[in-house]
Amino acid sequence: MIHNDTIPFGIGANDTDRSLTCQGVDAMNADLHVLKADDGAIESAAQRIFSAARDLFYRQGIRAVGVEAIAAEAGTTKMTLYRHFSSKDELVAAILKAHDAEFWAWWDEITGPLAGQPRQQIERLFREFEELACDEGSCRGCPIANASVEIIEDDHPARQIVKSHHEEMRRRLRTLSEQMGAKDPDRLSDALFLLMGGSFLARLVFDNSGPIGSVYEAAQVMLDSSLGVPAATIQP
Repeated sequence: MIHNDTIPFGIGANDTDRSLTCQGVDAMNADLHVLKADDGAIESAAQRIFSAARDLFYRQGIRAVGVEAIAAEAGTTKMTLYRHFSSKDELVAAILKAHDAEFWAWWDEITGPLAGQPRQQIERLFREFEELACDEGSCRGCPIANASVEIIEDDHPARQIVKSHHEEMRRRLRTLSEQMGAKDPDRLSDALFLLMGGSFLARLVFDNSGPIGSVYEAAQVMLDSSLGVPAATIQP
């Protein structure tokens, strides 16, 4: 399993001292105001605001969290928040850009060692995806997928990030499906896309022992079917 400092679609349990499991109470470390960055320096106000907003948006939802709550969580003021981010919408966009970049870094790390082996790349993607999606830090699903439900205004600065993220996922799956020699790469890639998206919904409704635990197996069945492998030969 690939281990990232931050789960690409959740909050890693060891991300920072402030990260909470989804079963935890809304309590922060007593020394919130002196969080340490990797280099040992006190975290800047902008970093604290960004980290606090990222955690709050993931745990409570974008619409439910106001700038007052973000400022309080970061140990700063609204004035300081607006000095670094012109609006809450801009802050949301910045956070989703970070999630997007982390997701594709994770994807490339998974598929890179298997270049030229498209089926193996897809299989490994879904195996790693299943393991990470079952992690306690991912129990609120995908932050970008969640944002697609909350942010519906076309002029919102984060809307295009959400749309581009999913378009890129669909494009990459389509390319791998075509390279794999699938009989109908469009249908396979869309099925895989829906499997990944539906898995996040299942994770929100059920715990990590629910349907999310069958994602890798389901992907294998889809891959075999797309290549015309008889059902009797598909391994459970």
